[in-house]
Amino acid sequence: MLPVPLVQALKGYSRSHFVSDLVAGCVTAFIAVPQTMAYAQLAGLPAEYGLYSSLLPLICYALFGSSRTLVVGPAALISLMIASAIGQIAPASPEAYMQISVNLAMLVGLILMAMSALRLGSFAKLISSPVITGFTSASALIIAASQLNLVLGIEDEKGATFIDTISRMPASLTSSNLSVVLLSAMAFVILWAGKSLLPVLANKLNLPDTAAIALNKSGPIFAVIAGTLVVALWSLNTTQQVAVLGAIPDSLPSLSWALIEFSLWRELALPAFSIALICFLTSISTGSTLASKDHERVNANQELLALGVTNLSSALTGSFALAGSVSRSMVNYSAGAATQIANVVSAFVVLITILFLTPWFYYLPQAVLGAIVIMSVLPMIALNNLRQRWQFNKADAISLLVTFFATLLLGVELGIWAGIACSIILLLQRASQPHIAEVGRAKNGYFRNINRLDVETLPNTIFLRIDESLYFANVQYVESAIMKRCAKSDKLEHLVLIFSSVSFVDESALESLERLLINLKNAGITLHLSDVKGMVQDRLKFTDIEEKLKPGQMFYTADEAMTVLRSGKSTFIQEGAC
Repeated sequence: MLPVPLVQALKGYSRSHFVSDLVAGCVTAFIAVPQTMAYAQLAGLPAEYGLYSSLLPLICYALFGSSRTLVVGPAALISLMIASAIGQIAPASPEAYMQISVNLAMLVGLILMAMSALRLGSFAKLISSPVITGFTSASALIIAASQLNLVLGIEDEKGATFIDTISRMPASLTSSNLSVVLLSAMAFVILWAGKSLLPVLANKLNLPDTAAIALNKSGPIFAVIAGTLVVALWSLNTTQQVAVLGAIPDSLPSLSWALIEFSLWRELALPAFSIALICFLTSISTGSTLASKDHERVNANQELLALGVTNLSSALTGSFALAGSVSRSMVNYSAGAATQIANVVSAFVVLITILFLTPWFYYLPQAVLGAIVIMSVLPMIALNNLRQRWQFNKADAISLLVTFFATLLLGVELGIWAGIACSIILLLQRASQPHIAEVGRAKNGYFRNINRLDVETLPNTIFLRIDESLYFANVQYVESAIMKRCAKSDKLEHLVLIFSSVSFVDESALESLERLLINLKNAGITLHLSDVKGMVQDRLKFTDIEEKLKPGQMFYTADEAMTVLRSGKSTFIQEGAC
């Protein structure tokens, strides 16, 4: 039986909790209606499917999600990946496009549920922050570019890449529709005012917190109302060929397996896995951020299950793949959602919208929806601190840049995997070349880098601290670096390797250590070890390394090694773990 966190959340549920959920659910739905329709179009689907995806999926997440405030539904990044994946197959008709979308959502749901069953919730930690930043920043540019045809009223180039879109834009501007451009400009001004001026207005009016949140986030609603009125009053859809949504069905989707086609799954497997990965990463990061504000935690494996069930329900209602929405989740949290019941309330409000309000959307210009998408994704571009990242960690900056340009040039699917591959390569590169510091004794008795502090050293002895565990990937580098350093000192008699940062050694490391012993002895240098951890000593007990080490010694600490080697005593060998 599937775990249902909502049951636990409802224990002690009170009237005040319901009021909070009711208000938060209504406010979130208020924001969701225009946004989900815009994201449906971004995915290449009719706008009403954005509304459909906010019905059963929201209820499913309310049942199985571990986050009190996460809102699942259409998301800009996922919608872009859906459009990209389906575009590669090039369906011949809108019906075929819809069928592929449904099968893609089904696969995403099954992959997420399989990851939950395998307890792969910690998988998110394997994707570095720079990779996610580079991917989302490039994706935001691709999404914005994909909406230019809507906001400028120019012909849509199906399947055009980001580079193609940008390179063709100067020539396309001459054929833009002035009425569409003016509508788009009006929408951008209203959306900008919603972000900049409405919060000021709410503050001056001393509105209650919930009303202030609703007003602050209502820019898209005002843009939709204004655009619809302008088109309807002047019949711009017929006189100026302004593209509008048109008739939206006021009926509800039905549960059906009819569109499931297993023959498509092989071709959709890789993009489905990519979408499932990004769905989980964006959702868990949003849910964790909101939960941490109230000193709570989300269960990563439970989230995988909830997202899987949510996407399966979306597929069964003929819709598309979904993820946690950053903007709507923030609104839900800020509006005071107490439990997942707020999602149920949002679903009910969307239901009312579908049944009774869809005729009002007939004259809604598609340019306004394009402007809403563009304004929604611009905050995803986070390249302003690239110089600081480069100074702090060049490897992270390289991962970000590789992911960013790979996504722009190769597309969203290959872009994320290129970033992950780059991140892994750089990780292996760092692990294969660990830091080795030459140290001496500082005034406080601790051993520190000789290049950073004024420390005490011995004229015939070198102390080297290896800042990494030793295994097959790095032993050759470590062995070579040690021999190069020893070759620089003519009067060297002793070498002390400090193992304070070594937590693991494998068979290759032991073989390397034995070679090092032989080479150093041939050079007239005695090898000593210090600060050997208990877990490493446990492994060394199964070897004869201590015998081969003689006359070298194994010291508890580097301080003890310096004391003994300074005095010239070399017969005392320590035993036991450090």
